[in-house]
Amino acid sequence: MKKIALLSFLIIAFTSIFAQTITGYSMQEVMIPMRDGVRLNTVIFTPKEHTEPLPILIQRTPYGASVSDGFDILKVPYYADMAKEGYIFVFQDIRGKYKSEGTMQIHQPITHLEQKGTIDESTDTWDAVDWLVKNVSNNNNKAGILGISYPGWLALVGAIDPHPSLKAASEQACMGDLFLGDDFHHNGAFRLSYGMEYSYRVEIDKTTNSHFPFPQYDLYDWYLKLGSLKNVNEKYFHGKIPTWNSFVQHPNYDAYWQKNSPLNYISHPEIPMLHVGGYFDQEDINGPQSMYDHMEKKDSFNRNYIVLGPWNHGGWARGKGDSLGKISFVKNTSADFRDLQKRWFDYWLKGTGNEKIAEATCFQTGSNVWKTYNTWPPKEAQVKKLYAGADHKCSFDKPSSTGFVSYTSDPAHPVPYRTQPIEATYGPGSRWRPWQVEDQRFVYSRPDVVSFTSDSLTQDITVTGKIMAHLFASTSGTDADWVVKLIDVYPAFDKESLSMSGYQLPVAMEVFRGRFRKSFSNPSPLKPGKREEFVIDLHDINHVFLKGHQIMIQVQSTWFPLIDRNPQKYVPNIYEAKDNDYIKAEQKIYSDSYIDMPVMMN
Repeated sequence: MKKIALLSFLIIAFTSIFAQTITGYSMQEVMIPMRDGVRLNTVIFTPKEHTEPLPILIQRTPYGASVSDGFDILKVPYYADMAKEGYIFVFQDIRGKYKSEGTMQIHQPITHLEQKGTIDESTDTWDAVDWLVKNVSNNNNKAGILGISYPGWLALVGAIDPHPSLKAASEQACMGDLFLGDDFHHNGAFRLSYGMEYSYRVEIDKTTNSHFPFPQYDLYDWYLKLGSLKNVNEKYFHGKIPTWNSFVQHPNYDAYWQKNSPLNYISHPEIPMLHVGGYFDQEDINGPQSMYDHMEKKDSFNRNYIVLGPWNHGGWARGKGDSLGKISFVKNTSADFRDLQKRWFDYWLKGTGNEKIAEATCFQTGSNVWKTYNTWPPKEAQVKKLYAGADHKCSFDKPSSTGFVSYTSDPAHPVPYRTQPIEATYGPGSRWRPWQVEDQRFVYSRPDVVSFTSDSLTQDITVTGKIMAHLFASTSGTDADWVVKLIDVYPAFDKESLSMSGYQLPVAMEVFRGRFRKSFSNPSPLKPGKREEFVIDLHDINHVFLKGHQIMIQVQSTWFPLIDRNPQKYVPNIYEAKDNDYIKAEQKIYSDSYIDMPVMMN
């Protein structure tokens, strides 16, 4: 969601110089008044050599809008293609951050439509657009808004009740529902390291971004010794971080989270909307997918579009996008996207180009080609069930009888979510960005991780669309987390790249907190030993499992410290669990568990 490293690369962490002249563009910095009198710091870049009226392209940010002497927007890949042909670029500090006035708290809901006279990010966007079209010379009275991560959410909500001059928006890697699937929780399971480090970073000092002062580099043991989540406030935050306090006060999907979800305050695209996401987004994998799907249901004017690529969080904004970690995608996918992004805004803001882009433009991993679709997911896919069967095998054939495999989950020895060292999320040398393509062999042999592997494929299998896991499982405890992975296992000898032989590439992964199996709002304990079904959304993919590869289903119950340790003993509020609430549990995975695989038929 909120990448300082990414956004500083785009423009974020520089110092402002008023009315600066840069190559091809002139810059001015102004304070734009909002309807309540609060003024927002705004940096405006105007091309010097274009005489025709130009559209305004806006990015609003909590990460700092001002830039340093010598900054050249023509050299920033994310904007360069559009800058060369002429746009008026605007960057604005949201209220309460950096040079803007007012107060800020993370992701407040949109309220002005129901509570007349209230102020939110939608009204601030409206006021900013109104001032810009009236005061920036040589604009064509058309504006667009875009952004990645938090600025992506700002683009999404800025398009609610939009100013008449706001004609197009592109939310990119924006957060979706913060309890069900992005940033701070996935299916009710708390994202510990990210939630703790990010809330501290943004809220301990609202004039800047701060690193939590960890005493060591590898944080696996630090988080383990932290113990219960109640120790965070008792030892470190002392109630000073509002968002952390909200975590503690709202452990379930109550009115606080529901009201704060864009799934509840956004219904349809009021202006053309381009959703952009990455299959390997380590922070907001759900947002673009869930918001596209949610808004598509009421898209009566055909304004809703989606682009999905082989990227981590915001990876399309920088570099070539031809690889992630050790995985090669061959093509310069980021450059491909930036060309599409230019055509998108040119069409809606300049009226150039003969055709709209396709409804869905989705890169296909494995085959490493771009695909376009009239609907997303494509209707041509046929769902087949991949079973986690007996003898640690998986197959499209339903098991003839129901058995199980078991393992012991011990919160005192949780499975790491990536290889150690586990650096601070945004700290020096952090490998946070590419962890979702990491070779899973580092946990494959652990006794608390179970795997089910297919025979070598005799032909390519193309899987396109939503991956749903149906896990039939039981526990000796009264609560449990279930982590399910769909993995592409490379051949034992990979002729294409010997170093990739045997690589276990996760193409879809997700966690589910068992207490929420019936309701996210009203959790209930599990009955020890009772076999139950847990339905887990593993997100959208577009992947070809190549001939000679194998398909693997993998299951575990800890994913640390990405996800906090489930005590495995039901407590009403996990944030208030005691250290002695954490117990070992025996987990059983039954052989009629399966994953829905939307297979494209040739």
